[in-house]
Amino acid sequence: MSVPVLKDILRQHAEEAAHLWCVYDWHLLHPDENPDMDEERLARLVDRLDAHLDGLRVAGKHGQRIAQDRYEEFPEAGELFVLRMLQPAAAKMTVETLDLDAVRSYLASKLPSAS
Repeated sequence: MSVPVLKDILRQHAEEAAHLWCVYDWHLLHPDENPDMDEERLARLVDRLDAHLDGLRVAGKHGQRIAQDRYEEFPEAGELFVLRMLQPAAAKMTVETLDLDAVRSYLASKLPSAS
């Protein structure tokens, strides 16, 4: 018997992961802009981001399809980050293990240019 796919939950995972990536990356680039983002809060944010990515990974091709749909509708850095993290080569990666300079370069090279 196949397991039901809860598309609304997968969409929430994709949207939250995209948002949390943007918050995380922005904070790392501008650490003095948000004094409330201390080490504990940042660690919790990373845990939440990884959990949303795991939720999509567990769903396999369904999670990838939802992430692709989100990126097609909103071709932005967060959505592209999520889509990239769902590729087979990134299956074991966590946010803490990422080379952030490489991630930022990848995102910048793949995102549509702003008009």
